[in-house]
Amino acid sequence: MSEQTLVAVIGCTAVIVLMMIRVPIAVCLGAVAVAGMAWLAGLEPAFGILIDSPIRTVTNFNFSVIPMFILMGALVSASGMSRELFRAANAWVGHLPGGMAMGTVLACGGFAAINGSSVASAATMTTVALPEMRRAGYNPGFAAGVIASGGTLGIMIPPSVMFILYAIITEQDIASLFIAGVFPGLLAIALYCTTVQTVYRVRPDWMPRSARADRRERFDSLRDVWATVLLFGAVIGGIYGGFVTIIEAAALGVLGALVIGIARGRLPWPVIVTSLVEALRTTAAIFFILIGAFLFQYFLAVTQTSQLLAEFLTGLPLNPTGVMIVILIFYILAGMFVDGLAVVLLTIPIVYPVIVELGFDPIWFGVIIVTTVEVGLISPPVGIICFIMNNMVPDIGLINIYRGVMPFICADIIRLALLLAFPSIALYLVQTMG
Repeated sequence: MSEQTLVAVIGCTAVIVLMMIRVPIAVCLGAVAVAGMAWLAGLEPAFGILIDSPIRTVTNFNFSVIPMFILMGALVSASGMSRELFRAANAWVGHLPGGMAMGTVLACGGFAAINGSSVASAATMTTVALPEMRRAGYNPGFAAGVIASGGTLGIMIPPSVMFILYAIITEQDIASLFIAGVFPGLLAIALYCTTVQTVYRVRPDWMPRSARADRRERFDSLRDVWATVLLFGAVIGGIYGGFVTIIEAAALGVLGALVIGIARGRLPWPVIVTSLVEALRTTAAIFFILIGAFLFQYFLAVTQTSQLLAEFLTGLPLNPTGVMIVILIFYILAGMFVDGLAVVLLTIPIVYPVIVELGFDPIWFGVIIVTTVEVGLISPPVGIICFIMNNMVPDIGLINIYRGVMPFICADIIRLALLLAFPSIALYLVQTMG
């Protein structure tokens, strides 16, 4: 074993051990990267990269899209648009078997279109939909499972912060990734609603049916969702209509959310300040991790880890699809124990060259990665969304929340299989609009 390979193995093992003992992700990646480069190249080059990389990351204008979309999500969460989406969805499908659960999934999908964070989507919908579902007599664990699973749509349906991070790391086009997530996001909604129907047939006592809303109530509910439609149309329509760039669209989204919220009297100054602070904290955390990830990329380049992994995987007695299945199994298992953002930032620099070597489309792979992250967000024993919901509603119990999400994890596995078998689900719109 060469010295480079030995350092790479030690470095990757050290990152995993540090993460297991709860050392912050950014510190794990950055410290190991600098130590590894110092071992191989000396202290001066290692410290030179440590000085240069953070400055280039935080001053890169292209990265300003991240805080803009995060702030947009914070403002729309604070302005109560999620409640309007839930009311409208419930008015139209609430009377069907499992209708309120399907309405929750539809509301989560609509809210995801103006909020690129799964954690924020799930936390917001917990305060909106869960009390209504419990009041209607829904099984608490299943109701929590519906919201947790629906919340994962936040990183699939554009605009998505996870797609932005993947695009930055792999140097792919953000707009193409956004449009690639549309059909997979709609597929997720359809599969989740199908899952609700399947569970209803087995346990109808978990989901009492609601009274049918009259025609006037249905159409009245649609009046309240104009703000969501307008904001989504301005951001996504502006991008694909060629009127604005991604960065300008993000700024337009912030301005639109702010103006709409103030005009409707839902964003007083204290709420705006709280949203700004929340967005600042999230942005700082993401940029700190990004700095660590870029330092780790230098370490991987010096140790030639990506090339070694590519040689190993392409040398396996498997066709490219078989290798992809092995990679997906790894991602699903890793997501059960490690935060999805950490998995992506840690592994994409290693795995991405392999994907290119095998001939897979990078945009399609981005959709695949985000789908596996969605699974990890709700999978035991970690499942960060399940933990957050347990903190918000501790009386339900974490075990019951895990039971509630299991049928939806099965739906996600089916979705992964469909995306693997039919890449055009993700690529059709990209190819059509390209």
